[in-house]
Amino acid sequence: MLQCIFLISDSGEVILEKQLTGHKVDRSICGWFWEQSISQGDSLPPVIASPTHYLFKVVCEGITFLACTQAEMPPLMAIEFLSRVANVLTDYLDGLNEDLIKDNFVIVYELLDEMIVNGFPLTTEPNILKDMIAPPNIVSKVLSAVTGTSSNVSNILPGATGSSVPWRTTDLKHSSNEVYVDLVEEMDATISREGRLMKCEIYGEVQVNSHLSGVPDLTLSFANPSVINDVRFHPCVRFRPWESHQILSFVPPDGLFKLMYYRVKMLKNIPIYVKPQLSSDNGVCRINVMVGIRNDPGKTIDSISVQFQLPSCVASAEMNSNHGTVNILANKTCSWSIGRIPKDKAPSMTGTLVLDTGMERLHVFPTFQVGFKIMGIALSGLQIDKLETKNLPSNPYKGFRALTRAGVFEVRS
Repeated sequence: MLQCIFLISDSGEVILEKQLTGHKVDRSICGWFWEQSISQGDSLPPVIASPTHYLFKVVCEGITFLACTQAEMPPLMAIEFLSRVANVLTDYLDGLNEDLIKDNFVIVYELLDEMIVNGFPLTTEPNILKDMIAPPNIVSKVLSAVTGTSSNVSNILPGATGSSVPWRTTDLKHSSNEVYVDLVEEMDATISREGRLMKCEIYGEVQVNSHLSGVPDLTLSFANPSVINDVRFHPCVRFRPWESHQILSFVPPDGLFKLMYYRVKMLKNIPIYVKPQLSSDNGVCRINVMVGIRNDPGKTIDSISVQFQLPSCVASAEMNSNHGTVNILANKTCSWSIGRIPKDKAPSMTGTLVLDTGMERLHVFPTFQVGFKIMGIALSGLQIDKLETKNLPSNPYKGFRALTRAGVFEVRS
């Protein structure tokens, strides 16, 4: 049973506080948590035992969702619930940041009122929530300003609450039946100073955009499901067909939703290479960075970018490139936007860093953050075999796409 939920900004400010039970949790717990967050950084675990409470945290778009309890409860349930709250708010507000939460304070409170009751999760399906609480729009804001009323809660209980498929509205009708399936993958990789691949994992999502009438029954199969290591499903997925045959059988929600999350461990190949070279002496550091295609993924790499933080001891910097644009931002971040790699030459960036007076050489070398995007292919090798539909008057239009982008892709120098 959760006793309180706090929403905390990236500066440590408590944006929103929602007490869930008769036992009031003091805000001082947020100060203690923030001290731990500053001291431990990314190593702070999602479940923390404080002197007075158990804390559960989920961070989304710089907003920390912090839940507190003094009673023992399944930690995965608390973490999953906070993740669902973050996803629902992102869907409702078309994004998630401090200003959006403050501008839609009432709606956020109303959503939390419906999603959790007396500390226990209740209604978490966006389909039902949108029938109960209208998403914010310009018309509702104007009416609120004119009439002085701010509640968006409907007086009628949605019909899907009593359905065996609560994630789907009853009696749906579409003029044209269509369903789209996207494989969206993020590659996390760490490359050592010697150019050795230390870590390479892919985190993927199967995203479905469904506009089908009635109550359709879908079956999605993969050509090579054995490449997947870990999975997490939307509640609509029947677990037994996946466990026995690695087939996704489900009745989809209406609209866009995430059907499955998956992970692929330790790939041996990455599509690009980034080779930084640094030399430092006499108060000057010279940088040369080359970028190219290591293993042809079979599709064009649509965009590549490289960023790194200038060390604090750098007094001035001058950077140039033979392809793309280089900018040095106010926060001492050097950003190199390459775009597509030309076939006739490898893009390179060169520059000179002038160190502070008294500094002979650079002692701490920067880490390069790499971004890229490849349309039309999943680097994990996962492929969709077929999508079958039942309980529909006619065959719907089906569309399939794939996208791979860089997640936390670091190259050490």
